[in-house]
Amino acid sequence: MKKPIVILGTYNKGKVQEFKLLFQKLPVKIKDLSDFTNIQGFEEQGDTFAEIAANKAKFISRILNTPTLSDDSGLEVKSLNWAPGIFSARYAGETANQEQRNYKLLEEMSGKKDRTARFSCSIAIAKPSGETLLYNGQCYGTILREPLGANGFGYDPLFYYPPLKKSFAQLSPEEKAAVSHRGKAIAKLINDFNTIMAWIQKS
Repeated sequence: MKKPIVILGTYNKGKVQEFKLLFQKLPVKIKDLSDFTNIQGFEEQGDTFAEIAANKAKFISRILNTPTLSDDSGLEVKSLNWAPGIFSARYAGETANQEQRNYKLLEEMSGKKDRTARFSCSIAIAKPSGETLLYNGQCYGTILREPLGANGFGYDPLFYYPPLKKSFAQLSPEEKAAVSHRGKAIAKLINDFNTIMAWIQKS
């Protein structure tokens, strides 16, 4: 039997690797936007991770005329009024790299005693009709005073996870998948996998 294809609405290779690891036990084939040439023109719209993920999934699903999975995620820091939030990827400017974004975060956290933070993730699955399913996950930790570790991507070197006494960038891919915001959201999705497949096939 041919495996159904799951389209991931992202070019981010770090995200793709995490999704593939988390989906490895499912009978599906993973593709991402690098497998297509006709995806362009999407601008993130929405005030929450959930809204952005849903809008992105619906946009790509309409273009490809196939069900699409998309996520939006980011870091939220309590003492910064839960910033950078949905602006996590643009925190230090549109052209900044992740090292610059991490430096910006450390600057903003200078002198802050409360370093409580969380990673949040919303995953949306959309059909070309616009119908959408949504799954959410969060993971709490603290912001370090300097980067630690070389694994992961994004703000992982600055996000300390107390239960494992490591930064996210010090975790193995398997360790991170078991506890991360994205891992928790995907676990909910996987639990609903058969229902989702039936929903996709329903006209």
